[in-house]
Amino acid sequence: MIRRSVAALAIGLSLVSFPAFAKKAPKAPITTPAPVVSTVVDMDPTHDPDNVLALDLSNGGRVLIRLMPGWAPHHVERVKELAKEGFYNGVIFHRVIDGFMAQTGDPTGTGQGGSKLPDLKAEFNYMPHLRGTVSMARTNEPDTANSQFFIVFYPRFALDHRYTNFGRVISGMDIVDSIQRGEPPANPTKILQASLLSENKPQAKPEPAPVAQPVISADMLSKSKSS
Repeated sequence: MIRRSVAALAIGLSLVSFPAFAKKAPKAPITTPAPVVSTVVDMDPTHDPDNVLALDLSNGGRVLIRLMPGWAPHHVERVKELAKEGFYNGVIFHRVIDGFMAQTGDPTGTGQGGSKLPDLKAEFNYMPHLRGTVSMARTNEPDTANSQFFIVFYPRFALDHRYTNFGRVISGMDIVDSIQRGEPPANPTKILQASLLSENKPQAKPEPAPVAQPVISADMLSKSKSS
């Protein structure tokens, strides 16, 4: 009790001695406002074609993805860099789960591979994982995204803030829906060509299936000669 009284008295004296100091309001901490990130996805592929990724698939269709640098600038830059190098050409969708997502970007087709570039630091954001969302795959560690990405079939909000959402399908979602399912699929869908629309590359088409030639046996030849 004595100590509390002394403390209170000391505080009281200090307030009397320095009334101006006592009345002065404490300064609010200076905080930098968080950058405003637009949630609007431009669905017109003719706008900013350098940020539209075209995936020409072996099922015969072209998928257009609007890349969003404002959401995840380093992830967008990585995907663009790899696409320009032709890294994704010939890569399969190695993990495709019905009602969930289609994953690609691993040149080994096993889900264990990636590019020779260093892994990326996570850029988790507040964009929800909706149908058509394009997000970066990673291991259990957050800063391990490299080249693999996935396209969401149906909303999966449990992925929000855990995987880096960097784009959205703006055309060809029906083509995404027709990607072969499996882990891996028995006959996987392949990316024939990945390019930016600004490169003006024509759509890559799958090669037509070879026409089976009829097998002519010796008996058939002998019968034709005898007739």
